[in-house]
Amino acid sequence: MPPADASADAGIGIDPAASAGADTHPRTGSPGDGEDTLDLRLPAELLALLATTEAGTHGKGSEGDGPVPPAAVRTVGDDLLDSVGDWGPIATAVGVFHLVPVRIERDLPLISGWMNDPAVAAFWELAGPRSVTEQHVRSQLAGDGRSMPCMGVLEGTPMSYWEIYRADLDPLARHCPARPHDTGIHLLIGHAADRGRGLGTALLRAVADLVLDRRPACARVVAEPDIRNTPSVSAFLSAGFRFSAEVDLPAKRAALMVRDRSLRDLL
Repeated sequence: MPPADASADAGIGIDPAASAGADTHPRTGSPGDGEDTLDLRLPAELLALLATTEAGTHGKGSEGDGPVPPAAVRTVGDDLLDSVGDWGPIATAVGVFHLVPVRIERDLPLISGWMNDPAVAAFWELAGPRSVTEQHVRSQLAGDGRSMPCMGVLEGTPMSYWEIYRADLDPLARHCPARPHDTGIHLLIGHAADRGRGLGTALLRAVADLVLDRRPACARVVAEPDIRNTPSVSAFLSAGFRFSAEVDLPAKRAALMVRDRSLRDLL
């Protein structure tokens, strides 16, 4: 699972297994402070997703000879993440940065190589042949649009892997307090030479701001590093996130970190 700061570890963000749709059932996390109580009303988009998924599983195609294909299920809006691919480059404290949606044929060799770095593999658990990483990435690209894998390109050089996703529409929402349009992030810094010099914190802040700028309905950006990873939690705090609660996830006790739109200019 991704840790939180390139100065200490290889990756950053929320448990990728949860974002990929793993159907797990850990103990429910504690709700934290009063501002982060769980909203038990399911978002309309999630209800629509569930309805269309149910139709795809049990319904018939136009010929009555099989399930509705995945493309037919993707009927909930044009883009659940407000077109990540169109967000464009941004100026950051460490240079011009661009989130570029992954293209398997172009990016898989690089991403798979990063996943086989022992420092990354310890948290992402995607080491092995390229097919392991390919399956993980393709499951998002072929999904309903609630998660978008991206390459992080800094000053023209691909140097990190990101997953931007709708935390309120994700299995993570079963275990963490969630609000409509909450947006989650995962990050790993690809090259060892780019770790340990503050890039993780700088990019976390920049991308969290980018999400809030490009997604007007999103009031919070969330992440959940391992609670034992003090450098990870510190990186999020340095990037303007606040500690909200401890939560139990399938493979770790996590710190739920939140970047609030209302506090973005204060932290």
